[in-house]
Amino acid sequence: MRALLNRWRRSLWQALFYRMVFGERDAAGRMLAHTRIAPSTCIEGAEGLQLADHVFIGQFNFIDAAGGLQIGEGVQITNFVSIVTHSSHRAIRLLSQGYATHEGTKPGYISAPVQIGAYTFIGPHSLIEAGSRLGKGVVVCAYAQVRGEVPDFAIMAGAPARQVGDVRARDAQLLAQFPELVPHYESWAGPLSPASPHSAHD
Repeated sequence: MRALLNRWRRSLWQALFYRMVFGERDAAGRMLAHTRIAPSTCIEGAEGLQLADHVFIGQFNFIDAAGGLQIGEGVQITNFVSIVTHSSHRAIRLLSQGYATHEGTKPGYISAPVQIGAYTFIGPHSLIEAGSRLGKGVVVCAYAQVRGEVPDFAIMAGAPARQVGDVRARDAQLLAQFPELVPHYESWAGPLSPASPHSAHD
């Protein structure tokens, strides 16, 4: 009886609080019919979020869009990801107790927009720092800490993250196996060009 009650309780909680539902609206009010954002994800400064369609944002993420955040078409943000557009770690040390009451620009305070290109994948427990610009088709591996510019199709791993591969190496193999998918792929990625010499695959 207890197991049945626990199963019912979990099902009810998931249906009420964690169920993923298609359909969001962008900043201009346009319907994004194929976009899903988990209700457990926290979005701060939502007015700064520029969101495309076909985006998936999973459970328990922290999304800070206050400084400007652009998420391109088809981006997948998995679980327990942090994306931040500001950082106060220097300012709080410099101002100490005066941080809360300081007027004007806070010395050392960082605020910069983040851009995530189309069909990029952000792995679990990763961090995208303020001012980062990720190209299209990027894979950010789990637990990566990304700062700065990331080229198209890069595979990023580590803390701090560095490029360890290029997704096009594996994409070319898959497209050779499934040639009927080439038009879909090229519609956002352009013609498949030779991958970088990195040997790692996603």
